[in-house]
Amino acid sequence: MRLSNRNKAPFYHFTVSVLTMLLVFGAAGFFLDEYRFHILKGYSYFLLLIPVLLWAVFIIRGRQIFEYDSDGEALNFKNRNILKFLGKDVSDEFPKYKLMHYDVVGIVLFRRLYITIASKKSSSIILKYDISYLSGKENRDLEISLNKVVKENNENRKANT
Repeated sequence: MRLSNRNKAPFYHFTVSVLTMLLVFGAAGFFLDEYRFHILKGYSYFLLLIPVLLWAVFIIRGRQIFEYDSDGEALNFKNRNILKFLGKDVSDEFPKYKLMHYDVVGIVLFRRLYITIASKKSSSIILKYDISYLSGKENRDLEISLNKVVKENNENRKANT
């Protein structure tokens, strides 16, 4: 199964543009009000605070683009930002049989996918992916696919012991 929200990248670019314009106009409005017009009195700080909070929410939610591919014998995960300076891209590929289990952790602003895979050097490795920008249907499809792989792996482990 393939899952990707790459087609939403133009929307995320638009969102970044709007947030940047809000920040620039908010800063300009703040400085004009503080040093020239004095219309908003003590409330002019909201012209800076609101755009900064919106930018913070956008950044805290994590990487915007998530791609998953379970076709074949390997699982492929890719997670990247639309703006390169916000962080490194994550790309992992490993055989399906190494997947031990997964957890989806959702808190108010973000959702993360934690994948636990078997390793030769240590007992397990935990990989982290940001899935905050996936829709509800995409989340359900991802969980169904991962459940299927985990269930198959558990059955194979039981059969081999």
